[in-house]
Amino acid sequence: MSPSLTIVIPTWNEAATIADTLDGLSALREAGVEVLVIDGGSDDDTVARCTDGADRVLQAPRGRAKQLNAGAASARGEALLFLHADTRLPEDAMASIGAALAAGVDWGRFDVEIAGRSVMLPVIATLMNLRSRWTGIATGDQAIFVRRALFESAGGFPDQPLMEDIELSTRLRLRCRPACLRARVVTSGRRWERHGVWRTILLMWSLRWRYWLGTPADTLARSYR
Repeated sequence: MSPSLTIVIPTWNEAATIADTLDGLSALREAGVEVLVIDGGSDDDTVARCTDGADRVLQAPRGRAKQLNAGAASARGEALLFLHADTRLPEDAMASIGAALAAGVDWGRFDVEIAGRSVMLPVIATLMNLRSRWTGIATGDQAIFVRRALFESAGGFPDQPLMEDIELSTRLRLRCRPACLRARVVTSGRRWERHGVWRTILLMWSLRWRYWLGTPADTLARSYR
């Protein structure tokens, strides 16, 4: 029998985090959830640290959209959950997703908590959750889940190097509003703290604004790097 849910995790040089992430999914695997890791050519120990914690570890061309689409194409689940390698699901994730889908909602996301030292990270997370609830747009940090049929009808993730989560959410929202679950995933604040919280806030706001104005994702990706 096919699993009802497949979790797809894209990786690239995530040896420091991936084992803990997969350990946190062990109970879900025991309950029948399929866990796929899609590696984009890591040159550290990422793949070796995945073998015990995932049902399958696949290779795909590097790029989050490419890797996520490759995982979706290989998944056996009726629904898909796209999870970042440094993000932990809440304990009741399966029940929350199941309840949302049973209620007739075809896609959704979790609220997010950002782990780290800066006192600004809880503020950032709160604003992200409020913005997402208001706009119906989700980010990859919020662990997007979607019925497989809807994902495929929306064309999957666009093959672009940045804002692939925003673009997919926009396509899905045209079909139906998302379930905005209040249960929280916990994601690492390493990106914010490594580059400076305020600097990262300004950069992300700038990138989103420029994307909304029509700046190509390839151009934005160069600014992001």
